[in-house]
Amino acid sequence: MITKLTLTLEKEVIETAKEYAKEKGQSLSDLVENYFKLITKGRREIQPEQLSPRIQRLRGIITLDNDFDYKKVLTEELSKKYGI
Repeated sequence: MITKLTLTLEKEVIETAKEYAKEKGQSLSDLVENYFKLITKGRREIQPEQLSPRIQRLRGIITLDNDFDYKKVLTEELSKKYGI
């Protein structure tokens, strides 16, 4: 369900946010919605139908072993990239 929200912000913040959204190819509403989703992620459970069609298409295309340690792989890849 889409609901309208009115925000009161400093003009400079709005203009900068509009520029940023335009650079990212998003609407300002999408930008604000995504930010709110990010900061409230721990307080809600996202249902599959709430995901964008692009994300829905990506779900399930990667399968990993139960013992896969993403932190180990991430550390290894960052070490390779930055020569640490």
